[in-house]
Amino acid sequence: MIRDRGSGILLHITSLPSPYGIGDLGPGAFSFADFLAKAGQSFWQVLPLCPTDSASGNSPYSSNSAFAGNILLISPELLVVDGFLSQKELKTASDLPADCSDYQEAIPYKIKLLDLAYDNFRRGKKLRQEFSGFCLANSSWLDNFAVFVVLKTKRFGWTAWGSWDSALRDRQPKQLEAAKREYVQAIEREKFFQYIFYKQWSELRKYCNSKGVKLIGDIPIYVSYDSADVWEHRQIFKLDENGQLAALAGVPPDYFSRTGQLWGNPVYRWEVLKQQSYKWWLQRLEHNLGLYDVVRIDHFRGFVSYWEVPAGEVTAVNGRWVKAPAEDFFAAAIRKLPDLDLIAEDLGTITDEVKEIMTQFGFPGMKILLFAFGEDLKKHPYLPHNYSENCVVYTGTHDNSTVRGWYENIALPHEKKNLAEYLGHCPSPGQVNWDLIKLALNSEAKLSIFPLQDILGLGNEARMNVPSQSHGNWQWRVLASQLDRSIAERLRQLTILSKRD
Repeated sequence: MIRDRGSGILLHITSLPSPYGIGDLGPGAFSFADFLAKAGQSFWQVLPLCPTDSASGNSPYSSNSAFAGNILLISPELLVVDGFLSQKELKTASDLPADCSDYQEAIPYKIKLLDLAYDNFRRGKKLRQEFSGFCLANSSWLDNFAVFVVLKTKRFGWTAWGSWDSALRDRQPKQLEAAKREYVQAIEREKFFQYIFYKQWSELRKYCNSKGVKLIGDIPIYVSYDSADVWEHRQIFKLDENGQLAALAGVPPDYFSRTGQLWGNPVYRWEVLKQQSYKWWLQRLEHNLGLYDVVRIDHFRGFVSYWEVPAGEVTAVNGRWVKAPAEDFFAAAIRKLPDLDLIAEDLGTITDEVKEIMTQFGFPGMKILLFAFGEDLKKHPYLPHNYSENCVVYTGTHDNSTVRGWYENIALPHEKKNLAEYLGHCPSPGQVNWDLIKLALNSEAKLSIFPLQDILGLGNEARMNVPSQSHGNWQWRVLASQLDRSIAERLRQLTILSKRD
């Protein structure tokens, strides 16, 4: 259960101001922490920090590791501060855009800087002991991840691990050890990048906490098939004897899609996880609790029952519901991690069984104000007068339109009518964001969260993600000039009046 009444802002790291083509963990992140403190906010929610790739549209929900950090978020400026780069080596990046994440331009630029930093690290003795300590402390996932990345890029030309030669696909010890010896320096390079990422993240988290700001992280329930996790832990995923997918994750047909959604991730063998005392999942939770103060789990209902589709299907229609041992799993999680602060993403059609698990363990669910005005104003569960205290209210999420974009372009006439009736006045497009922010702040919900786009009153040009769209997502960025002192002061005053300061 969330302990303190508070509020915060949802903004991914890639959306921060930075001169290097993509938001990072440098000065822009520290300045945003200052903005949060000035605005009286006590939480900063981010999207998953794991590595992304262009093949998946740079989605933070599709990654080659559930444990590694996204090295594109490493700050070049902090590499200079730590002595891994010189100011001359940093050079200028003024030709990289400031108003969007330009992955195509940022990736080669940043990799070149990271390679220079690694070369400088190898030539010197700076932080060698700290690096060794990091590698030892994180060996349970880091060793395998580094080998996976090196084999994928150096030996197998970026192909998925399931198509590697059988000896390395199946992790035969003799061949695996030979590969480690062959690529010893390349493996150390990948470990160094992870060390730098986690060093910079730790420094940012420490700074945020010193400002009274807690960090909320995001854990996708599933992992990508072509990941270090599935390659190493084949036994806990539904794969065939050759390591190919036997079943896929997704959701069944519903009001939004006649064919459902076929996500393509492998589903878990929960019976094997249970036999192993849920070791991998508990390590994953513990790892994330070392990064954040609170974690949100995406698609929470999948811990209770999940939609499983046989491999080879092209839609999610021919799937089935399979039960998962939610009660036993979360009991084990609480025993190991008694201070587990978890937000359950319970959007969509949620069964009574899911609600019972959330109630039993005290996990707060989510309420989305953008979804609240299409039906009966008395009964809709997303309207503030129907909230229990133990929930988190959002104006919207990274997957939705902005409030202004919804009101101007998407809201139906009856939704606008319901909103006006609920507010007691007809909102203007330029103020509707603040109307919903006030509703959230003044509600009984323990925690209220707003995408930064809603604080700034931006339209759908600032939308972060359109789930049905495969390209053009995850690119929005805020300019430093938009983080205006008057906006911070307005939000601070509203936060004080709602007793969330």
